[in-house]
Amino acid sequence: MDDNLLSQLNTSGFVIIPSFLTPSQLSTLRTASTTLITLSSQGKWPHVRTTGKQFPPWDPSLVPNSGIWGVQHLLHPDLPLPQDQRNAFIQLYFSPKLLSLSRTILSLPPNNNNNNDSDSGSGLVMELFNLLCKPTNNQSFKLTWHRDDIPPSATASEEAEKLHRIGEVYSHTQWNLPLYQDSSLVLVPGSHLRPRTDFEREADPYEANLPGQVVVDLNEGDLVFYDNNILHCGVYGGEKERVTLHGSVGRAPVGGGGEVKKRARNVLQHGVGEWVERADFGCLEGREREVAEGMRERLVEMGRRVGEGGVGFSLVG
Repeated sequence: MDDNLLSQLNTSGFVIIPSFLTPSQLSTLRTASTTLITLSSQGKWPHVRTTGKQFPPWDPSLVPNSGIWGVQHLLHPDLPLPQDQRNAFIQLYFSPKLLSLSRTILSLPPNNNNNNDSDSGSGLVMELFNLLCKPTNNQSFKLTWHRDDIPPSATASEEAEKLHRIGEVYSHTQWNLPLYQDSSLVLVPGSHLRPRTDFEREADPYEANLPGQVVVDLNEGDLVFYDNNILHCGVYGGEKERVTLHGSVGRAPVGGGGEVKKRARNVLQHGVGEWVERADFGCLEGREREVAEGMRERLVEMGRRVGEGGVGFSLVG
């Protein structure tokens, strides 16, 4: 799979790895996630995505009336879970198996004893780790068609400038990992390589049928990597169970301030910088701990390079 992973992502904009999780991992992560969703819907964890709002900044005061469709910051040191459940999220995010796939996509060399990954110009960067769930108010809803880091107001030339080009090195990679069967992600294959067509540009943001769209059907424990600027939307049913882990990993920026700020905005707009230096990765040992600490430090350094001017938001609404 590794040989074809980047090729498929380049061409289609997404690639599926079947049965990524073991039955034991699946059971442990389900328990931790279900507990966290319950606590968050009761207002006992403020970092949530509320139904009726698609993009940050989020407002936890809306939870009692609107419910939630996501939980943020699964690596946060204050997550209101037993230590073993917090550890399950940490161990997954920094697992060699997952990071190896990420390194392939990011065109980084394998991480082994001959490569200490200490060079900030070639290392992985800790980014986001969140959870997407069935709306807790049981009301179905749909996210608009969007690209994560290109606003809908962008012209065709602006889109073309920001979109991926085959052969270009990815600065980050994003993935979904469902703990139950999931068909919520809908996307247009190949749209990460081109500006929107006239139909796509003029269509209703909630258009039910864009030409060429596909539903990404995932079984429990499957993993999908996808280009976050592929044209996509999310469909959230009010009845069907959904618990999907949603994360990203970056490549340390090697360019100037513009490249750093672009990547920092994608990550730090969610508030990760407020707690990342307190994150406790003590459940990891040896090489895994070293890698995790290095990834954390690169994120902290990225925030320092941005400075006090802030990063703003990629999309608001």
